[in-house]
Amino acid sequence: QVQLVESGGGLVQDGASLRLSCAMAGGVFSWYVMGWFRQAPGKEREFVAGITRSGDTSYYGDSVKGRFTISRDNAKNTVYLQMNSLKPEDTAVYYCAADQEVVVHRAARDYRYWGQGTQVTVSS
Repeated sequence: QVQLVESGGGLVQDGASLRLSCAMAGGVFSWYVMGWFRQAPGKEREFVAGITRSGDTSYYGDSVKGRFTISRDNAKNTVYLQMNSLKPEDTAVYYCAADQEVVVHRAARDYRYWGQGTQVTVSS
């Protein structure tokens, strides 16, 4: 059974940086496309970033493009989300997700496995 565990969330000020990590257990990490999503109170779950199985191609939501970077280390079974220039509107619970797909999907319904989420709060 695939398990995903996120870490690295916290409370930061406007303009700060954070790096989230998501470690996979119970699966062959390099077989999985990985994604990061976020969900703020009262809002739908939003695609943040996704990365192909090899890590050679990444995709971003419009609201984070140019500020966030997704990467993966297949030797460590871990995907990362480097978040720079954080804004209060980035405040949300951040989830990592995995699926055995060839392409990166932007819809949450296309991912089979999910982590428990980590809270990111950006104060103004």
